[in-house]
Amino acid sequence: MDSAVPDTATQTAAARVASTLAAAGTLRRGLPLALEGPEAASIILSVETATDDQILAVDRTSPEPGLLILTHPRAATLKIRLYTPDVVAVRREPGWSSDHIRAIADPTSDLASPLKGPFSALRAPLPLGAGEAVKLAKLAGLLPAVLLWPHTQPEPALARITADVIRSYDSDSVAALRLVTRARVPLEGAPDSEIAAFRPAGGGPEHYAIIINSPAPHDPVLTRLHSECFTGDLLGSLKCDCGQQLRGAIAAIAAAGGGILLYLAQEGRGIGLINKLRAYRLQDQGFDTVEANERLGFASDERLYGVAARMLALLGYNSVRLLTNNPDKLAGLAAAGVEVVERVPHIFASNPHNDAYLRTKAEKAGHLF
Repeated sequence: MDSAVPDTATQTAAARVASTLAAAGTLRRGLPLALEGPEAASIILSVETATDDQILAVDRTSPEPGLLILTHPRAATLKIRLYTPDVVAVRREPGWSSDHIRAIADPTSDLASPLKGPFSALRAPLPLGAGEAVKLAKLAGLLPAVLLWPHTQPEPALARITADVIRSYDSDSVAALRLVTRARVPLEGAPDSEIAAFRPAGGGPEHYAIIINSPAPHDPVLTRLHSECFTGDLLGSLKCDCGQQLRGAIAAIAAAGGGILLYLAQEGRGIGLINKLRAYRLQDQGFDTVEANERLGFASDERLYGVAARMLALLGYNSVRLLTNNPDKLAGLAAAGVEVVERVPHIFASNPHNDAYLRTKAEKAGHLF
């Protein structure tokens, strides 16, 4: 199914997706990356993967001292004043090691390294690509923090990317999404089921649709958006209700006569499995699920729903009855052009391990239980 030649716009989007993912891979490997604009440039390193030797090497070739770039949620946790949009830049002090910088960015180190700051944040406009660099760290599945050096002419040997390519990633990955293949897969309680697999041209996360009882495309289709959850879906974790929601949605869709479950690669409300496990450590220290994500430097929910709308369109559906308790999913799908004609509640009993988690979703995230 992926043999059709993509049009020029899709090819362009796919090329930008591939460039962004390659740049994210550079950060994951702990290597410096040149981020370029029309009139300026920056060199960035991931805080999570940078070494002392790499930091020193970039220091030697840069005309200005490096800055630590943090998101607003992490900066607020550290009592840093928020003078600039989206992210803040903190002046690096002499002698800061890579371990010390990681401790500033990583809240799971807060108890071991409690005395941080005070920090001096820039009030002036930030150097080129500060926000885009943090976005790239998120795409790499790393802590959302980077080291950045304003630069005039990065070394030619460095991997490089432009800020506008990173900015376009979310829309590009939707535009480049393709239906790769589909196959019949009988499921327990839903034997007339088919799984369709989607992948952006250029690479990136793969998403799946479970199509139960071949629903008619001209009627609003009963639909569940389910973000993958390794711990809940596969291991049966009691910390969340994800496994119950997944299996319960398949049963409910089958009982209703048919529909679609979109299985989205958005682990941990979009922060990734490793960062979700970090959030779990913070929850063990007494923070709720929203506070844990924000202490890590993420928004309480990082998910975007354009990919879900694109999957529905590729399958031939444009209106849904949405099986959800989350108003953000209703708004996200509607904003992406899908007609949401009804919300269908999707509620399961709590247990002693996830009672506080569900209460937080209701009180802080507005879930409708």
